[in-house]
Amino acid sequence: MQKMSADSLDLPDSLDPADPLAWQEFRSQAHRMLDDILGYAEHIRDRPVWQPIPAKTREQFRQNLPVHGSELTDVHQTFMQNVLPYAVGNTHPGFMGWVHGGGTPVGTVAEMLAAGLNANLGGRDQIPLEVERQVVQWMRELFSFPDTASGLFVTGTSMANLIAVLVARTGVLGTEIRHTGIAASPKRLIAYTSAGAHGCIAQAMDLSGLGMNALRLIPMNADFQLNIAALKTAIAADRQAGLTPFFIAGTAGTVDVGAVDDLAALADLAQNEKLWFHVDGAYGALAMLAPDIAPQLVGIQRADSIAFDFHKWGQVPYDAGFILVRDGAAHYDTFATPASYLRREAKGMAAGSPWPCDFGPDLSRGFRALKTWFTIQVYGAERLGQVISTTCKLAQYMRQQIAANPALELLAPVSLNIVCFRYRGTELDLHVADGSNIDKNNIDQINAKIVVAIQESGIAAPSTTIINSQLAIRAAIVNHRTREIDVDALITAAIRFGNSLAASNAN
Repeated sequence: MQKMSADSLDLPDSLDPADPLAWQEFRSQAHRMLDDILGYAEHIRDRPVWQPIPAKTREQFRQNLPVHGSELTDVHQTFMQNVLPYAVGNTHPGFMGWVHGGGTPVGTVAEMLAAGLNANLGGRDQIPLEVERQVVQWMRELFSFPDTASGLFVTGTSMANLIAVLVARTGVLGTEIRHTGIAASPKRLIAYTSAGAHGCIAQAMDLSGLGMNALRLIPMNADFQLNIAALKTAIAADRQAGLTPFFIAGTAGTVDVGAVDDLAALADLAQNEKLWFHVDGAYGALAMLAPDIAPQLVGIQRADSIAFDFHKWGQVPYDAGFILVRDGAAHYDTFATPASYLRREAKGMAAGSPWPCDFGPDLSRGFRALKTWFTIQVYGAERLGQVISTTCKLAQYMRQQIAANPALELLAPVSLNIVCFRYRGTELDLHVADGSNIDKNNIDQINAKIVVAIQESGIAAPSTTIINSQLAIRAAIVNHRTREIDVDALITAAIRFGNSLAASNAN
């Protein structure tokens, strides 16, 4: 039988280069693009951390859908001119605004390999799944979880926290709840977390159908940890009211100040009360890699589930979130759904069950595991732990610099790598023209303006938060590139802009 050619079938051209010469031209351009992005990382200190986006540049991204294509070289040039200079800047050593990892050149090229392979890790028998399973095994080892524990790559800790809530919910209400819905259950489930916990815990309660009102925000103690006594009281009150406590979320590295809850005490309480013990360790959980920091996380090994991000302290490029569940069978029962088009076989491409899609809501999944696997393989656990330890030492260095300068004031203890402080000025600076002291609102306004001024200067990028009703300048030291000179630059800029703003206020 004669084969039909593509031309005889009048099929459209492939999206690949058309011939060997076109392939060579594409290859040359691809090398230029790789060189440019690696050069960006190599010379990142020569750039501002962040800069405002000009209106003209923003307008470039208000164009209509292109009907006809453009040359790759032209599109790349647009990227270099209009995209690369105006990113948020978390690869820069002066970025301390939010808990964002800095990425690495290794992660960059690993992401390129994953894109070229274009693997869908929803399931089926393929070696990329073994790469993901290898990382799962490493995480079992890191957190002393059993071999029966399950793990899954997700977009980030927000999704991981949602999965933990859903597994815990199904464990209490039974798998039938997946069919009947929570409205069919007479039980009113109640969860608990710290008032300093990330808002995604409340969001998880919302998305799970349990409702945000079913989450109790427990007050914090003087060290910004969840108050254990207050938690016990809340659980007892809910039981007395006929409600069903089911879930405690401890935090390893709170979003505002980086505090670590007393995880061992929470594990004891959860065990006594027969509640699911979850740890939101978005960035802090990976402190287990640092022998000098890991003791602060004692008790995390007893959790029923742990959520964290490799793209924070692990320095893996975005995104690479992860959920680890002690009871792999309970995890599977929460998500596995038989379907004819997902039929499993003993041999062939449909082998290898269970699949990742049996442990989460995504069937289409990118190869996030590859850049994580590359990062751990190339740098090793010891070196990654040293990076974590260094960022915490830099935070202590910043704390000392703040304590040594009377113009600044520390607003919270420095537990890990987050420093919250404010500009308070000299005694002279704290008076306005009529001789009265600057009130709290004015001090807050000055500090808010300081942060914007620092960001727009390109020197550094802190953020703000509220600590004990006071606006704080918040510095989160996460990037492996950050050094003492970057901390000094932020401190110097805060004082300089603060002095200028205080002087303007007094005139």
